[in-house]
Amino acid sequence: MTNPILATDSYKQSHFRQYPPEAEMISAYVEARPGGASDQVLFLGLQPYLIDYLGRPVTRADVDEAEALCAAHGVPFNRAGWSTIVADHGGHLPLEIRALPEGMVVPAGVPLVQVENTDPRMPWLTTFVETALLRAVWYPSTVATMSWQCRQVILAGLERTSDDPQGQLPFKLHDFGARGVSSAESAGLGGMAHLVNFQGTDTMEALLAARRYYDADIAGFSIPAAEHSTITSWGRAREAEAYRTMLDAFDGQGRLVAVVSDSYDLDAAVRDIWGGSLRAQVLGRQGTLVVRPDSGDPIETPLRTIAALWEAFGGSVNAKGFRVLDPHVRVIQGDGMTLETIGRLIDRLVETGFAIDNIAFGMGAGLLQKVNRDTLRFAMKANAMRDADGVWHDVFKSPATDPAKASKAGRQAVVLRDGAMVAARRDTVAADEDLMRPVWRNGQMLVRHTFAQVRARAAARP
Repeated sequence: MTNPILATDSYKQSHFRQYPPEAEMISAYVEARPGGASDQVLFLGLQPYLIDYLGRPVTRADVDEAEALCAAHGVPFNRAGWSTIVADHGGHLPLEIRALPEGMVVPAGVPLVQVENTDPRMPWLTTFVETALLRAVWYPSTVATMSWQCRQVILAGLERTSDDPQGQLPFKLHDFGARGVSSAESAGLGGMAHLVNFQGTDTMEALLAARRYYDADIAGFSIPAAEHSTITSWGRAREAEAYRTMLDAFDGQGRLVAVVSDSYDLDAAVRDIWGGSLRAQVLGRQGTLVVRPDSGDPIETPLRTIAALWEAFGGSVNAKGFRVLDPHVRVIQGDGMTLETIGRLIDRLVETGFAIDNIAFGMGAGLLQKVNRDTLRFAMKANAMRDADGVWHDVFKSPATDPAKASKAGRQAVVLRDGAMVAARRDTVAADEDLMRPVWRNGQMLVRHTFAQVRARAAARP
């Protein structure tokens, strides 16, 4: 599935015959329309598309393959147009793409990307790339936005209860989503999107994606951790020995180790093993034991675990008056965590006087898979057509049956008004006012963002 001519919807193959005869250029834009799951969108994902998809020139073999497939499939094929791209443009699509800087947190309804064809013989090309471009942008932007929303909730809890909110924040939400997504590419792009906001992950494809597409050396970190198979293989009678093995194997200065503790009886494990037979060893280690509940009520179970660890190990009361466990023990809750349950668990911890320092949160498929294009209402729409006389005409839709799906008319710009980003017609603003800048033209990348830049922009928004 690497032929760029086939990375589209079937009906796009017939569109070269459908535009007005005077059309020479088409402009289209990408936005997350208002009314989705967030009124702010963290923009991410265009650069991987430019590198992997537009960066690969179309070949004559691609044209031949696409022609044969379209003929068998029952749709027209623009052999002349694609052959011209190969012959006259070296296989690079004659497109210019303007975009906001990636990592920006943008109000819904503000354009993120604008595309125009640069060869007047190919007005059909702009919207031909909609399928691949929209898919490339909506998924990482949506995951990044959901992760960013969790960051705001967790940060608020930390600011209320912790003496070091910013120091605690980077590792407070951990990505466990690799096994729950539809593909390795999804794991890489979605996991990378989460790492814009946090540094904890078990999705190793995300590290590769951040390195390949945004020049990150290492974007995320993890720790040794047990799973049920490594604990239950010892048998119930040797549960304490399984735990002791984890403590022995991963001791060291500042070293953390996470141990799933609900294989049989979580409360008994915390009370009788961690807080009983292994208590002295836990306190004698140079690292931190992270106890992981993995079943039961996702709010009350971790709260009960923290309270039991407090009874067994004690701790201190910080400057804000909240209890912080002895530094040898912490908790991570990954089961059942969503934006809503994270907020509820934080509220319960605050109610019972525990600092958010005591816990980290994990998310799996809820972070990387339970999203779709409609989560943030992403769309790409044509907004202008230039005729043979060089005159731009507005293009838009305004469906009476759903006014919320109305699209913007005229080539778009994004400007600051009273400190907020808003959409404006490009022909009404000065060029240096427009926050959307050319990032790609005719096979050449004009701007390349680093992961550090993306993270800094995302963190700049409260």
